[in-house]
Amino acid sequence: MSQLSRLIAILTLLKSKRIVTAPELAKKYEVSVRTIYRDIRKLEEAGVPVYTIEGRGYSLVDNYTVAPVQFTEKQANALITAQHIINQSKDLSFVNDFNEALTKIKSVFRTSIQEKSELLSDKIHIFNWTYEDLTSNALSEIQLAITNFNFIEISYQKANDNVTSFRKIEPCAMYSMENKWILIAWCHLRSDLRAFRIDRIKRFKILQEQFEDRKFDIQKYFASCPYKDK
Repeated sequence: MSQLSRLIAILTLLKSKRIVTAPELAKKYEVSVRTIYRDIRKLEEAGVPVYTIEGRGYSLVDNYTVAPVQFTEKQANALITAQHIINQSKDLSFVNDFNEALTKIKSVFRTSIQEKSELLSDKIHIFNWTYEDLTSNALSEIQLAITNFNFIEISYQKANDNVTSFRKIEPCAMYSMENKWILIAWCHLRSDLRAFRIDRIKRFKILQEQFEDRKFDIQKYFASCPYKDK
């Protein structure tokens, strides 16, 4: 990570948290504490109102705002391309939320970049040669359950099985394969991790009840347990 990228990341973190420490930042960005001290000085020299809370860490002056982000033409094009790829998703909630977010992002594009991005959009087409008439509308809600550690109750139908089973699960992570979203979760029915295709979840309910973070590591999971539709 370049110093500029790290400075932007530190500023974003300072805006999203009340107080951060130099060791915390050093560990997060894999640099020395001395480097973080230099980064903080750089931010201060740039006019960012960082202040030190003795013995606790760094914070920003209340109500500090950052000037609107400027996108380059290549960055705008990357977002437009991502939109075409995401529109192939079989989950309507995910597609709708992304497109609404992109509309907001486009509002800060310079006029010239906005015009060129719309031109590019008309010149991109994504083919999807695999077809299966299954869709879902749960991805956005499930993502919230993952990050807020909420239990989910689901009615699930496995592939090549007409029987629907009821599960109470702890959502851990997700991945996409062949335009299908897969949820990895701790299943209380099986007392083990299971992979669920989201488009095979017939009904779901996000519970207010929260579970304890199991510190799930998706890379270790893939190394030891390849995907199986359970």
